[in-house]
Amino acid sequence: MSEQGTDDGPDRPQPPRRLWLWVLLMVVVLLALASGAVSAVLTHEVSKEGSKKLRIRYEVTGTANDVTLTYSTWQDEALSTGRLTLRTLPWAGELETRGFMNGGSFVVGLGRSGGDVACSVTVEDGTRRTGRASGAFATARCDGY
Repeated sequence: MSEQGTDDGPDRPQPPRRLWLWVLLMVVVLLALASGAVSAVLTHEVSKEGSKKLRIRYEVTGTANDVTLTYSTWQDEALSTGRLTLRTLPWAGELETRGFMNGGSFVVGLGRSGGDVACSVTVEDGTRRTGRASGAFATARCDGY
């Protein structure tokens, strides 16, 4: 009988270490944490911007006697619209808005009797839009504020 002993030959090759797997796992975890931090900062900034109040001032001047004002403005994240008919000018009005979306359109329409009108919209942040119109059924627009 022969005796079976241990193999004293060269060492068997070790399986490759899976170090790259751990490195990849750490990179994924760090990216997830960074993404969460960026998301939290952006959410805070959007919330802060959304609660900021802005005053919008509308003005109409001119010689027209038959004027229709139509406006739409984002107010508290909803579209606010209105219509007003005037027989005399000048006219001015203000609106306070809050919310991430703001801006709108202000249209001054002249009636059959014509005349001249000028409109202006001034936002508290310094934005100002103006428009002019003259003649029967003409329109002046102040958009993009």
